[in-house]
Amino acid sequence: MLGDDAKANCSVSDQTELPTFTTHTVDNQPPELLPLNLYDSDPVLQRHLAAHGSDLGSQHLSRYGALAGGELAEQSALANRYRPELHTHDRFGHRIDEVRFHPAYHRLMSAAMEHEVHAFAWNRRDREGAQVVRAALAFLHNQADAGTSCPLTMTAAAVPALMAEPRVAETWLPRITSRHYDPSFQPAENKRGCTIGMGMTEKQGGSDVRANRTRAIRQSDGSYRLIGHKWFFSAPMCDVFLVLAQADEGLTCFLLPRWCPDGSRNAIRIQRLKDKLGDHSNASSEVEFENAWAERVGDEGRGVATILQMVALTRLDCMLGSAGLMRMALVQ
Repeated sequence: MLGDDAKANCSVSDQTELPTFTTHTVDNQPPELLPLNLYDSDPVLQRHLAAHGSDLGSQHLSRYGALAGGELAEQSALANRYRPELHTHDRFGHRIDEVRFHPAYHRLMSAAMEHEVHAFAWNRRDREGAQVVRAALAFLHNQADAGTSCPLTMTAAAVPALMAEPRVAETWLPRITSRHYDPSFQPAENKRGCTIGMGMTEKQGGSDVRANRTRAIRQSDGSYRLIGHKWFFSAPMCDVFLVLAQADEGLTCFLLPRWCPDGSRNAIRIQRLKDKLGDHSNASSEVEFENAWAERVGDEGRGVATILQMVALTRLDCMLGSAGLMRMALVQ
């Protein structure tokens, strides 16, 4: 403790004149950008929407622009700071293969699906300009968070590929076009909304998917069992995936759910998460299939043609994502 003399030395005399300012003033800095309505502040986007779409979604886009440029931008900072974590086993040693996310990630996904970033066009197929509005929604969301745009894009893009197998489409289209986000890890039939991912790339082939070696073994009931791996498997907590594997007639597209029809966990083994330079809110994984249950989508040997219907739309969203990132960089 300080003695009385020390206290006296530390005290300021009433006669001492000290400056009233602090150590420095902050200047030569830009004003805070956010919150910013990302739609209302973008006249170029509004002009293009009017020229190529309609007034179908202007109010919807304005509402989402305010959300994306405010709360969601803040949630994105948290989701990228606190990265997804892989849990291969529970504390008892059972294999669980789960990725756990910060609550901010789930808020981003919930807001996006509520505003139909993934499904605006599919839920309004008879409305002119619906695809343009969905593209604008994706453009806005990418400005808030690029990571969650990955599962949203894959979910939106999967619709044409699923239509190659009407029975599969009848089951899954209502689930993936739902406005409800359900992050719980349970069979899809127990959920109000689902997301869908994609797995093509393998270690030996890279972008040459025809070099894939994952095998698909047909079962007596018409289902298949997959044995192999995928080198890039983004958003591994999606409810179901479209993947490529070699069947008897060649490379084929398959629907691979996280849960088997009997209610057991499918044998999708998440080996690790990629250590990426950015895009941290999105979990990108490496997986192996140990007799994983799957069902065929499209004809055997037509896998590339089938899944390219999904790939083509994801590439369009990649351009939207790049444009969104450039726009946010410009306004900052």
